Amino acid sequence: MAARTLFDKIWDPHVVSEETDGTTLLYIDRHLVHEVTSPQAFEGLKLAGRRPRRPGATLAVPDHNVPTTDRSVGIEDPLSRIQIETLEQHCADFGITLFSMHDVRQGIVHVIGPEQGLTLPGMTIVCGDSHTSTHGAFGALAFGIGTSEVEHVLATQCLIQKRPQTMEIRVDGHVSPYC
Repeated sequence: MAARTLFDKIWDPHVVSEETDGTTLLYIDRHLVHEVTSPQAFEGLKLAGRRPRRPGATLAVPDHNVPTTDRSVGIEDPLSRIQIETLEQHCADFGITLFSMHDVRQGIVHVIGPEQGLTLPGMTIVCGDSHTSTHGAFGALAFGIGTSEVEHVLATQCLIQKRPQTMEIRVDGHVSPYC
């Protein structure tokens, strides 16, 4: 058997189906959502009369519009407050776990995943945020996705994705102790 990359070892068992052009339906283990890219996705579910496929595989956390200092006065900016209130309502309506603004586990979505043991090696993870790929540092395949994809993952627990190309990096000799 030929050697396989870590990418292949994670990707292959998550493939639900694959078309001849390489378009793949990929099963998603963990879906992280926040207040900025999820409102339209949840509304899309409501309008279509759908429910999340696996609510327990999705975690919501307000992180873009949360005050970083005194939270006792709430959120002063009305648009930011509405986004967070909307996230809270959607989570209540759809049975999604929420680490609210006053929950001690609340934090930046890409920090709380690893902190809370929600990001694990071998998982596929998505979030409507470009920083999602940082979960790869923990041995997961992680993709930042758009709002329509957030809705698709909520509804199906799958992501349509073409298999990315990989590149071999070989280090001969010794790396410095600070690499």
